[in-house]
Amino acid sequence: MKLTIERSTLLSALNHVQSVVERRNTIPILSNILLSAENGMLGLVATDLDLAINEQVPADIQTPGAITAPAHLLYDIVRKLPDGSQVELDYQSADGRITVRAGRSQFALSCLPKDDFPIMETGELPHSFTLTSKELKRLIDKTRFAISTEETRYYLNGVYLHAAKNEGIPVLRAVATDGHRLARVETPMPTDAENIPGVIVPRKAVNELRKLIDDSEGDINISLSDNRICFNFDHTILTSKLIDGTFPDYERVIPSGNNKVLELDGKTFAQAVDRVSTVSTEKSRAIKLTLSDDTVTLSATGTDSGSATEELAASYNSGDLEIGFNSKYLLDITGQIEGTNAHFELADAQSPTIVKDGTDDGALYVLMPMRV
Repeated sequence: MKLTIERSTLLSALNHVQSVVERRNTIPILSNILLSAENGMLGLVATDLDLAINEQVPADIQTPGAITAPAHLLYDIVRKLPDGSQVELDYQSADGRITVRAGRSQFALSCLPKDDFPIMETGELPHSFTLTSKELKRLIDKTRFAISTEETRYYLNGVYLHAAKNEGIPVLRAVATDGHRLARVETPMPTDAENIPGVIVPRKAVNELRKLIDDSEGDINISLSDNRICFNFDHTILTSKLIDGTFPDYERVIPSGNNKVLELDGKTFAQAVDRVSTVSTEKSRAIKLTLSDDTVTLSATGTDSGSATEELAASYNSGDLEIGFNSKYLLDITGQIEGTNAHFELADAQSPTIVKDGTDDGALYVLMPMRV
């Protein structure tokens, strides 16, 4: 195999695929990426056996062929090469090494046989639909912060993607929760998505997908079965196993009787929460909200660092209320509010609070209070 490729093109593709590769691997071949050159394209594939990324980039192919190369080492080398340089990749089976050349720099890297590289089988993917990259970014950005990292409740370690109805209107809905906060975001039902099974997309797949579509402006084709999901766009395919579990009935934790309504500027509120919580030394960074007529007072106390208060103007006239929250969770949710109007629906100091974005009807958040 021998080819020449522009450094920035190769670096971008390597950046995408190498992040799938775990730093510590008990199976040596999983530390490598599969490079295959033919028909004017260089294909790069990386997998951890649960997730696979396949990206195709244009290259000047002198000799078609395929080999595996160490993912992180190759990425680090290309990253340090001069910008604008042409990179030559040359593999000769006689010495079992791939040579990387650029200008006066030359590296020889150990390879492993391409036949040892595991190809992730997708099987039949009976359901297929299309989302714009803008909509997919929105679904991911507004939910992934609430994905649980607690491995014992593995069924919460991803985003639950499913078909639902909102007041009788079909929607595609993404939900994530860790038991302390919940994010529920929906978008109009795409064509052909009405009958998809409810699936849990793992956290790693969600994060890798978000990086991949960062620069994408086109449509994303999504194909899935009960145990696999595939995202196809531009010249990239991401395939992932799904979490084999049952997502809990999240509708049960969304309260319906919260009749105390607080409205204020979301950005101003988030900045105030960030400032006041600075003095709070505990891990939870607890913060107390004291609500009275058209005013909300934020306060926090550290065990030995002092205290802080800040008063904000707000729209509120539902009787005095004191309620405490984990400030990090509160900031995660208010950080999703794009408009100026943050809308809180409360009941009492012990009951979950609903947070809505005044400019995004499709997003709803639930936050559990804490004692302060």
